[in-house]
Amino acid sequence: MATRGRPRTFDPDIALGQALDVFWERGYEGTSLSDLAAAMGIKSASIYACFGSKENLFRQVMARYGATAGEPPRRALREQPTARGAVHAMLRATADQITQPDRPHYCMLILAAPTGAVENHAVREFLADGRHGQYAEIRERLSRGVKDGDLTAPDVGVDAMARYYATIVQGLSIQARDGATRAELETVITCAMAAWEALAS
Repeated sequence: MATRGRPRTFDPDIALGQALDVFWERGYEGTSLSDLAAAMGIKSASIYACFGSKENLFRQVMARYGATAGEPPRRALREQPTARGAVHAMLRATADQITQPDRPHYCMLILAAPTGAVENHAVREFLADGRHGQYAEIRERLSRGVKDGDLTAPDVGVDAMARYYATIVQGLSIQARDGATRAELETVITCAMAAWEALAS
């Protein structure tokens, strides 16, 4: 059966990438529908027709972000053979991603909507859930290290150790946004990994 109405004159996948660029540059609240329409080369009505709402579009953008810029740190966490190596590689991959010369210097999961208007509470909760997932992945990798025998069960507990390194990830993003260079972030990572032995004893 033929669909009714006018056919789309844009590629939703390309439009999603254009929306990602705008949200990444301006954050959720700093981005208007007009900004999105201009960047995507479509009318606001087409955004609603294709993506449902600004919030829905943002959620799809974050899925794209997670599968692209957000993937290298997660891959490092998964693929390194030891827990220590995995956390170190994750921190370095994070620093690499948030200091790319052609991209905004921060992680969208952390800083796209940290505070804001009451009506955007659902967006903040959505991002908080993503950050909790990030912490959970670190915790799972540490737990795997304990099971594999390359990490002694830490006295502080796996939860606390995972929360510490999740906090380092978030802090790197804030430092990068405020102008820290890749080399300066590396000094933070060196300090964070120097704490490993104390935490893992």
